Amino acid sequence: MTAPAVQSAPSASEQWWKGAAIYQIYPRSFADSNGDGIGDLNGITAHLDHVASLGMDAVWLSPFFTSPMKDFGYDVANYRDVDPIFGTLADFDALVARAHALGLRIIIDQVYSHTSNDHPWFQASRASRSGDKADWYVWADAKADGSPPSNWQSVFGGPAWTWDARRQQYYLHNFLKEQPQLNGHNPAVQQELLDTARFWLDRGVDGFRLDAINFAMHDPALTNNPPAPATNRARTRPFDFQLKLHNQSHADIPAFLERIRALLDEYGAGFTVAEIGGEDSDREMKLFTAGGKRLDSAYSFDFLYADALKPELVADSLARWPNDPTIGWPSWAFENHDAPRAVSRWTTPDNARAFARMKLLLLASLRGNIFLYQGEELGLTQVDIAFEDLLDPEAIANWPMTLSRDGARTPMPWVGAADDLGFGSVTPWLPFGGDHAALAVDVQDGDADSLLNWTRRVLTTRNAHPALRAGDLRVLFSDDALLAFERAADGERLLCLFNFSDTVRRVPETIARDGAVLLATHESDADVLPAFAGLVLTL
Repeated sequence: MTAPAVQSAPSASEQWWKGAAIYQIYPRSFADSNGDGIGDLNGITAHLDHVASLGMDAVWLSPFFTSPMKDFGYDVANYRDVDPIFGTLADFDALVARAHALGLRIIIDQVYSHTSNDHPWFQASRASRSGDKADWYVWADAKADGSPPSNWQSVFGGPAWTWDARRQQYYLHNFLKEQPQLNGHNPAVQQELLDTARFWLDRGVDGFRLDAINFAMHDPALTNNPPAPATNRARTRPFDFQLKLHNQSHADIPAFLERIRALLDEYGAGFTVAEIGGEDSDREMKLFTAGGKRLDSAYSFDFLYADALKPELVADSLARWPNDPTIGWPSWAFENHDAPRAVSRWTTPDNARAFARMKLLLLASLRGNIFLYQGEELGLTQVDIAFEDLLDPEAIANWPMTLSRDGARTPMPWVGAADDLGFGSVTPWLPFGGDHAALAVDVQDGDADSLLNWTRRVLTTRNAHPALRAGDLRVLFSDDALLAFERAADGERLLCLFNFSDTVRRVPETIARDGAVLLATHESDADVLPAFAGLVLTL
């Protein structure tokens, strides 16, 4: 079909994304325009002014494609259409046009490792071993004893193989059994995925987040994975007992990424960021962003599943991404739709306000792209969802050892005094957080000292200072409580100081700190930092 004319993206250099602040929207939970309990595209469009007011450069939309929603949109049944619960393609076009008018770019998820088992491709593939889509998915015969072709395990629990009586074979699924694995080695599959990307680029999309891209190709020999050595972390799934050497991360993936990059280069100023998790993620993140001809950036999990936010963790993570032209550009996030809310994970309710302000300033001071998850600018807490109310398939399968992702996916509070918190329905698909009314957008908007207004101030400052947005970073000091690093660009030098502890800490005399305050979470000087304080000085 012919894509409609849409308003072009805001003009900027080809590297507009370098140092960008990107706001993640989980469509089901952002705003409901039709009262059915589920957020939708029109609801997003109506609230894009809020996103623009924060000083964001772009919006990342989690999946809104046609899907049976077994994994809430990450099981795609049609890559080129909008699921009716979210609206229509026309609604999406209107969203893009409004975002561009506000100076926001639009980044969407692309799920290239698997589809829904409802996808017509899979239906055709399972119907016959000789059809034109017979090898679009990963099929294999049973072993002589009827057991699966390899010992591979799925992320969500249990074997990564399911028997299909139609083909008399097993099919691979690294996640749910309803998410069969695409055969990324197949040139026809690769071309179809590239054509899908072109479809969305033609509609005005400015870039892609590539979901679970290290799962895109497997070892065709179906070699068994070896056991993983024991660690001090609890093993809650069979998946945790293996080194994932053969079911993912095949050496041919980078060549496919180069094809994706070449396609986006045709459109100019596009952006690609890889989601890469797992034990080998650091190596793969660098591999997938190497040489300036693969992806632009990779999305770090260093903080998303960390039990605590510590100076050592931040310093070590930053050290792995030095200012080196042979190494790609990092992207950082403290929260997302798969990880518990940071203020519930990393601090206590008594310290949540101070901690949230320090955390936000820290994120905005890092070298790389930064992602804010919807509601993070409000300091939303994790919602405790009872087992009988859980919808997250991973949490249900691994209860109670896996913390539910549902608790970070609850509806956005817009109006504190409204029965529906301004979300658009009083009975949404997940319950409201009990303390979220007091954190609503309208409540914080009128409070000059709120976290919402602090976020606006911090991001406005980041955008105004090249040293913060894309400058070099040098760690000066790190111990069990304090972190100090310097940002520098275009003759500007900034000193960033953070106290991660709940007690007052003195800054070491060895750190030169004669300068003017640019941003500060507390009333403080550069000699002594209050608990959970952050300070940025212009040197």
